[in-house]
Amino acid sequence: MRVEIPSDKRATEYLANERTFLAWIRTSIAVISLGFVIARFGVWLRELAARIDPKIEAQSTKFSLLVGVGMMALGSVLTLVAAWRYQGINRAIDRGQFQADRWLVVIVAIAVALLGTTMIAYLLLTRDRL
Repeated sequence: MRVEIPSDKRATEYLANERTFLAWIRTSIAVISLGFVIARFGVWLRELAARIDPKIEAQSTKFSLLVGVGMMALGSVLTLVAAWRYQGINRAIDRGQFQADRWLVVIVAIAVALLGTTMIAYLLLTRDRL
């Protein structure tokens, strides 16, 4: 469903679009940062185990690195999607029309849910290794 935007309301729409873009950027930074922490978590656990007891043989699954890099990649893609979406909305505002893009929300939600589910599975499968 397309919505006509009156010309006297366009400034408000531009500013709302900018706030939404900045929220996407904050989310992207958070996902990238969390991905970095997860990627480095396996290294931290091995170092901690070696300091507590040098005889402990900490197993490296490299899974935290893969998931962390995946999250960092997702955060980077979210940044690009945010910029693309911001420009598209600005063009729609210029034309005086707006149409919601529900599929983008669904795709991003599924991607984040899959990463979360992967992390839960990883934690459950490796809980007895260290």
